[in-house]
Amino acid sequence: MYWCDKLLGGVSGPQIINDSKTPSGRVHVGSLRGVLIHDIVCKILRERGIPVTYKFGVDDYDPVDSIPFGMEDHFEPYRGFPMCNVPAPPGSDASDMAMHYIEEFFGLFGELGVEVERYHMRDVYRSGQFNEAIDTILRHPDVVREIYLKISKSVRPDTWYPFQAVCEQCGRVGTTEVHDYDGKEVTYTCRPDLVTWAKGCGYRGKVSPFDGRGKLPWKLEWVAKWHSFPVTIEGAGKDHSTKGGSRDVSSACLRRIFGGQPPLNIPYEFFLIGGAKMSTSGGKGPWARVMADFLPAEALRYLMLKSPANRPVNFSTGENDIVKLYNELDRCHGQVMSGKANEDTQRIWQLSALDDRGSYYDANFQLVSTIVQMPHLDLETEIEKQKGEPLTDLDKEHLARRANSAKYWVDHLADDADKTQLQTSLPASSAELTVLQRAFITRLRAVLDSAAWSSPSLQTLLFEVSRATPIRQGDAFQSLYRIFLDRTSGPRAGNLLAFLDRDFVLERCSEISVDTAAFWQASATDATTLSVWLTKQKTDISAATSTTQWDADSATGCLELTILDAKEKPHLHRFLLEASDEASCASAAESLLASLA
Repeated sequence: MYWCDKLLGGVSGPQIINDSKTPSGRVHVGSLRGVLIHDIVCKILRERGIPVTYKFGVDDYDPVDSIPFGMEDHFEPYRGFPMCNVPAPPGSDASDMAMHYIEEFFGLFGELGVEVERYHMRDVYRSGQFNEAIDTILRHPDVVREIYLKISKSVRPDTWYPFQAVCEQCGRVGTTEVHDYDGKEVTYTCRPDLVTWAKGCGYRGKVSPFDGRGKLPWKLEWVAKWHSFPVTIEGAGKDHSTKGGSRDVSSACLRRIFGGQPPLNIPYEFFLIGGAKMSTSGGKGPWARVMADFLPAEALRYLMLKSPANRPVNFSTGENDIVKLYNELDRCHGQVMSGKANEDTQRIWQLSALDDRGSYYDANFQLVSTIVQMPHLDLETEIEKQKGEPLTDLDKEHLARRANSAKYWVDHLADDADKTQLQTSLPASSAELTVLQRAFITRLRAVLDSAAWSSPSLQTLLFEVSRATPIRQGDAFQSLYRIFLDRTSGPRAGNLLAFLDRDFVLERCSEISVDTAAFWQASATDATTLSVWLTKQKTDISAATSTTQWDADSATGCLELTILDAKEKPHLHRFLLEASDEASCASAAESLLASLA
């Protein structure tokens, strides 16, 4: 059973799901994990006929405690202010900082199939919706202090009250400390030394805590949301869900102060980029908008939802991770459409895919990314060759989305080393080719003149030549990527050659030469090794042929023994021969063959 179905097995009755985001800067892609986890909770409950509301809040009454990456000049004077009271950056049409950053994030929700009931904390506070909760919490400061000490080992003085007033003189909320409440007003000080990231003005005053004149600390704000909305399901990142963490503190406060039960928690792990946690203020990790522009909705949803919530998602925009993601997505789709998917795979696809119009052809992403970088190729024509039949309208629609993804990656995310750039001349790095790779290319050149110029035929030919060299297939393909793309990896090698003009391929391969004696030396085996191999294969051998060769320039001879197995698959074994001329080479070959018989 899919992890989320199992988690929600005992849930019944109307539900309110809550999630929120502090708009402290442009939102990175990791923030989408919570959004989508709560989204599938909502979708699964609705499947069961359970009334459910998914609320998503903008914590825009939070103070500016860090500066968005690269925006120091504009935002520095507003440290400590509520975000909704801070001007938007120059050139923005937004009314304030919070709206400037959150609107881009909310723009993704519809694209990803997420429907929420949106709220802003500025409105919640100013409308008086939290007045009752604020009053109740302020009447129990001793309970809050006790819980802080017991659960999180955080010491608060007896004069500390869980509230932050908006300073009537400087407008900051992050620098004020409340030290009394008389049931109507709080007494506070705007302290210059309260926090390290902002400096209060020193003002001391008395003000009503209601109707937006201040806010609760975020752990108590959580409590007020749970009590007032009320919230029945809300997950949180693992940093909040550890023992003694903020979730434990808030849950204890809800129980002690309001006698309520905390919402069902769904602790979820971080979304990592290359193994590192992302940071809005530090500018680390791709923005959510960038990833949504890059990946189609089903791919981004699949990336976030394929693993259980308690496992981290580690991803990068390097070619290997992207190709892996698309391959996994295509495999999931293929298994579902063929009826071979297990229960979890079916569920993951159902919750990831937004298009239920039926099956469509999955064009290999690496192949698509190669084709879009070769202007002389028509994408639909080449993919139609791969499919082996005309593309349907739905095929073409999904192919266009995948092509857009590939183009975006090439233009905005790919490193130069990952881009497929056909080299107009032999790259200098071809000097790094091994003697076996050089021999493979020269042998391939010898048979390309008469080869059928199609991807499947060329791929088969490459396998045959690699076995006849012999060379590891990976090393053989790498040699082609090196001389044509100046890379060590690339698309399926047969596809690559088929995309290129035959004469161009022949000319490039002709530029590679190999030292015959060095090649024989590098690829030679010995009688003992062959005997061991023959013992293992004896019942599966169908035929054997031999060829003797003499290289006068190096005065070196060799015997090539080609053995066919029961499936007619050739296995080449090469032996160096001790000889002084061509005649003695032939004699040495006869003697060797006799010893192997």
